[in-house]
Amino acid sequence: MKFIADEGVDASIVFILREHEYDVTYVAEFEAGATDSEVMNFSNQEKRILITRDKDFGELVFRLKKVHSGIILDRMARFDAKTKAKIILEVVIQYSQELLGSYTVIQPGNVRIRKIE
Repeated sequence: MKFIADEGVDASIVFILREHEYDVTYVAEFEAGATDSEVMNFSNQEKRILITRDKDFGELVFRLKKVHSGIILDRMARFDAKTKAKIILEVVIQYSQELLGSYTVIQPGNVRIRKIE
């Protein structure tokens, strides 16, 4: 399973996924300042699930009907970076088969996965 972490994603999320041998590209490491469209295009070209904190990707997917390989929206602002990383890793492990092509929102105590057809 391959991921791309948007620039605003905590580095600890990238590091914990890499430690568990997931292929993760981090926008902050290779294309700082990339636009949402550029990130989405790269995600699609590489068939990577996008991890982001940016709700604008929801508008691209739902309102503008942009194609995507899958999006994980981190809505856990009140948690520290280490806790968020652990929760996202657990979601990736538990729901791995459902994440590709889905819009997933992770909130404290709640995971919503919406398959986009």
